[in-house]
Amino acid sequence: MSTGVTISSISDYAILGCGSVGYAVAEELVEQGKDVLIVDRDESRVESLRDQDLDARTADIQEPEAADLVADRDVVLILASDVEANKHAVENIRTQNGTQFVVARASDPVSGDELEELGADIVINPSSVIAESALRALESGELEYNAGKLAQLLEETGTRLAIVTQDSPDPDSIASAAALQAVADHLGIESDIIYLGDVGHQENRAFVNLLGIDLVQWDEVEDRSIYDTVALVDHATSTEMDLPIDIVIDHHEPDEEYESEFVDIRPNMSSTSTIMTKYIQEFDMNVSEEVATALLYGIRAETLDFKRDTTPADLTAAAYLYPFANHDTLEQVESPSMSPETLDVLAEAIANRDVQGSHLVSNAGFVRDREALTQAASHLLNLEGVTTTAVFGIADETIFLAGRSKDIRINIGKVLDDAYGEIGETAGHSTQASAEIPLGIFTGIEISEDTRDTLLELTEEAVKRTLFDAMGVEGTEGSNGS
Repeated sequence: MSTGVTISSISDYAILGCGSVGYAVAEELVEQGKDVLIVDRDESRVESLRDQDLDARTADIQEPEAADLVADRDVVLILASDVEANKHAVENIRTQNGTQFVVARASDPVSGDELEELGADIVINPSSVIAESALRALESGELEYNAGKLAQLLEETGTRLAIVTQDSPDPDSIASAAALQAVADHLGIESDIIYLGDVGHQENRAFVNLLGIDLVQWDEVEDRSIYDTVALVDHATSTEMDLPIDIVIDHHEPDEEYESEFVDIRPNMSSTSTIMTKYIQEFDMNVSEEVATALLYGIRAETLDFKRDTTPADLTAAAYLYPFANHDTLEQVESPSMSPETLDVLAEAIANRDVQGSHLVSNAGFVRDREALTQAASHLLNLEGVTTTAVFGIADETIFLAGRSKDIRINIGKVLDDAYGEIGETAGHSTQASAEIPLGIFTGIEISEDTRDTLLELTEEAVKRTLFDAMGVEGTEGSNGS
C-alpha cells in the first residue's frame, strides 16, 4: 500500500491503546521530540498520563470517534492487548483515511494476516519480538562466554598454536585461519597456519599471494613438537597429524564427535569466516586490512556472493568488514589469470561433454592439476540450459571429480555421496562438491602407456552411468551439444 508518508519527516504520532507496550513506545517517541497523542478508554490511565505531561484523550479505540481524534496524525500505532479492538480501530481509520501509516499489534500469525487485510501497513507480534530479542541476547551471551573460554585456553595452555585448515584449503578455510591467527596474536600467542594437501585452485593461490597469508605445509615442519595447541578451522574432520585437537571452529556439523576442550560449531551460519568475524568484534580488535579482506572474501565465496544460504549473520559480518577491506585486491582475487593446464582441462571437458537434459558430465582425461577440474565444472555451468555439471579426470591412480549445481532441486553433495560414498571419499554441499575414487574399483587394470586409452574408456562409461543414475537421469546416450 502506498501511504504517501515520508517516514524521515514524520513528527505527528497517535497511539491507540496505551498499556505497557503503548506507554513504552510513547515514552521513546516523546524522548525523540515527537508530538504524540494517546487515546485510551481507561479514564484513570488517561489522567495518569496527563499528570506526566502527556497529551492523552479518553475514547474507545473500537469506535469511529477514536479515528476522528487521530485523523490529523501521520502515523497511528494501534497497540492495545485486545486484538479485536485493534481490528475495529484499523477498519475505522481506513474507512476515514487511506493515507495514514498504520502499525497494528497482533497476537498470532492469524490475527496478523487479518490486520493486514484490513489495511495495517505493519503488523507486530510482541511475543515474536520478545523471542527474537531473547535469541539475540542468548547468541551475544554465548559469544562472550566462548571468547572468554577461547582466550583462557590459549593463554593458559598455549605457547605455539597450530591452526589447521582443510587439506586443500578454500577461501573460507584460509580466511578463518588468518582470523584465528590474528586473535592469537592479539592474545600474545604465536601460531602457524598449517595445511596437509595443496593450494591448487588458481583463485585460492591468488588469494594467498595477494594478501600475503603465510601457509605452512605439514610435511615441511621439521620440529612438530613445538605445537602444544591445535585448532581446526572450517575443517571438523579427522586429520593425519596424530596430534590431539584442542579447538574446533566450523559452520558444518562434524563427521565425528570431538572431545576437544573448545568446540564452536554453528550450522546456522553460512561460513566459518562469519563466525570468526564475530570473534574479532567480541575481542574488540583492530582488524587489519589483510584479515578484513580475507574474511569478506571468505563469506562471499562461501555464499556465492550472497546468493546461496545467506543468513542475517553473514550480512552483518560482511557489513562490518566492508570498510576495512581492500576492494582492489578482492577484484584481483576474483579474476585470476588461467594457467595453460587449466585451459587444456577446460578444452578437454568442453569437447567431451555429455548433456542429458540440464545435466552435464564430462571426462577431462588424465590431468596434472586436479584443481583445474573445479574451474572447468564452474565454467561449464555457464552453458545455456545447463544447471548441473560434473567434470572428472584421472591423476595418481585416482579418479577426481568436481561437481557444481545451480538447480535448487538437486543437492550435488548428496548426489556424489549417493554415487560414490561407499567406494570413495566425497565432500560438499548443495551447490558444490567433490569426490575421489580409487581407479582400481572401476577397472582393475594397472596403469601404463599401453592401457591409458582403455582406462579412459572404462572410466568414462562407469563414472557417467553412475552419475546420471544418481542424478535421476535415464540413459547415458547423450550429446556433446554439437
